[in-house]
Amino acid sequence: MSLTSSSKVRNFVILGHSGSGKTTIVDAVAFKLGLNDRMGLVANGSSVSDTSDEEKNRKITVFASSFTASHKLGDDEYRMVFTDTPGFMDFYGQMLGAAEAADFALITVDASSGVQVGTRRAWSLCKEAEISIVAFAVTGLDKENSSFDKTIAAIRDAFGVNCVPVTVPLGGDTVANILDTETLPEELADVRNSLAEAAAETDEALMEKYFADGSLSPDDIRRGLNAGIAAGSVHPIYSTMPLKGVGISEMLDSFCRLLPGPGTRVYKDAKGEKIACDETGPLVARVWRTMTDTFIGQLSYVRVISGTMTPGMTVQNNSTDSKEAVSTMLHVIGKKQTPVAKAVPGDIVALPKLKNTKTGNTLAASGSSVLLPEMAFPPPVMFMALAAKTQADEDKLSTAIHRLLDSDPTLQYEKQVETKQVVLKGLGDVHIDVAVSLMRSQSNVNVDLSTPKVPYRETVTALGEGHYRHKKQSGGRGQFGEVYLRVEPLADGEDEWFLNEIVGGAIPGNFIPAVHKGVVEGMQAGSVAGYPVQNIKVHIYDGSYHDVDSSEIAFKIAGSRALREGMAKAKPVLLEPIMSLKITIPEVFMGAISGDMPHKRGRVLGMEAEEGVQIIAAEAPLAELFKYAAELRSITGGQGSFTMEFNRYDIVPSNVAQKIIAEAAKNRQEEAED
Repeated sequence: MSLTSSSKVRNFVILGHSGSGKTTIVDAVAFKLGLNDRMGLVANGSSVSDTSDEEKNRKITVFASSFTASHKLGDDEYRMVFTDTPGFMDFYGQMLGAAEAADFALITVDASSGVQVGTRRAWSLCKEAEISIVAFAVTGLDKENSSFDKTIAAIRDAFGVNCVPVTVPLGGDTVANILDTETLPEELADVRNSLAEAAAETDEALMEKYFADGSLSPDDIRRGLNAGIAAGSVHPIYSTMPLKGVGISEMLDSFCRLLPGPGTRVYKDAKGEKIACDETGPLVARVWRTMTDTFIGQLSYVRVISGTMTPGMTVQNNSTDSKEAVSTMLHVIGKKQTPVAKAVPGDIVALPKLKNTKTGNTLAASGSSVLLPEMAFPPPVMFMALAAKTQADEDKLSTAIHRLLDSDPTLQYEKQVETKQVVLKGLGDVHIDVAVSLMRSQSNVNVDLSTPKVPYRETVTALGEGHYRHKKQSGGRGQFGEVYLRVEPLADGEDEWFLNEIVGGAIPGNFIPAVHKGVVEGMQAGSVAGYPVQNIKVHIYDGSYHDVDSSEIAFKIAGSRALREGMAKAKPVLLEPIMSLKITIPEVFMGAISGDMPHKRGRVLGMEAEEGVQIIAAEAPLAELFKYAAELRSITGGQGSFTMEFNRYDIVPSNVAQKIIAEAAKNRQEEAED
């Protein structure tokens, strides 16, 4: 591939609703640009994009995949850099990373389905990633019940009247570029007028000419569209039939003419300062995806923002304050890897075997301090407990999990002290399932999945008195320590929870720290069901000691036992984590979701409309939400999504608490018998 300057690079990400034709259009573009010797198909596993076993088996895109190829337009040669993304919300992190690496977005809309929840989600992602340049590709125009006019109307209704067709179907398997066609059928006259109006609105001189003449020349329209698209105020729409390769060349030609190269999208550093897009300047690049290759090991996908990257150079990872050697640069298509001699702004390359680099890191020229803002990934909504199947799996489990986390920032894991479980957290059940499959294929680790135990807590709701005298004599020096204390709820905003109110030296000052340690130790297992205790206030007000037999261990034991008695008298209760939910759904499912929430002991806090979808604010106990990702997908046919974050601990209703307490007692008995 020739070394094209950055001005001739067109870097775009393909987004859209699951099943709207993203991967099909990628296959059509790849075939048109010569990356594949035949048109790939998702259905038979020959797609140039979906090459992993997970993707082939599930028939969905799981990982973002980037491609680079040359495209000739007249005497000019352009470099097309494009990235396919999943449409499934479980893999939103892949979409987010790909959007971070693109100059503009192409959102696919299936002509038989129209604008869907995933279409709006893609639009919102562009706004979140600060991609102002957005184009649309209408796919499936050769399907039954598809309508070009209705699809255009739906896009304009959802995203504004300045979404205008640039290529249109002429019947049969023909698509025409409006700007390159002298005579259009009469029924398409309004389409050309909408294009002229959108162009005229970008420039006062064009507006005056449009009002005076009633029309604009193709050159004038193109000039106005260039300005409007670069400003993010005009969004071109392209008509395609990807399976037949129709409309692909016209779309790529238009990208080269109308859509801008690197530099139009503004990248800023963590201080908010603009980073100049200059291939002769100091290097700044973002690692937007990390994966593990079976043969090479770790591959870091990098988008060059400024400067030039070449093999053999040393770069500074400003996110980890470490040096990295760029041994080689690759373009990866499935299992095929092609070395790259140079990468300029707009290019995406894969770097193998970086030692201390993860997704989101900033790579820069040695000596540079430029640091890009951290990538904000969504919090997990699906939790599953992992248990190694064999001791050999147990020995490798930690390494396997960390390898997963290095390649996917939307995965999290936690070793819960209370439940003694390893919990893997992700964006959905399919996300977790794919992660477990990757552990098996990458690290040869097999695990069993189960619903996690809830990390309950305990507290008190009243004042309780506790007393314990620890006295032990068995020859030689004995043990003696006596503690009186009060336990009560800790008020909101109070920080000081352990109060020493001893007067007259009933307990010498040097033993108070031991009492404190005993109380803290006692709080690790409460009196209700043995869960950790929180939000209590403890007053140590009396006690006694022995000049010879008193010791720190004696007062530590006395403090722990006195706390247990005091809590038992202070009306102890069980607490459970309450989560805040933000549920995004089409309006048609409002009743079903609102009606389902009380069954989860939850409640709806509010509703609001946002860009064609409804957003429900709710809260519910974590115990009821472990499978909500799958349940929501079932209720909404895959069109719903939600985010979840911890809000507070709240008292468990008595009827639910009785079952939890009984289960805890049963578990303690089984452990004692073992």
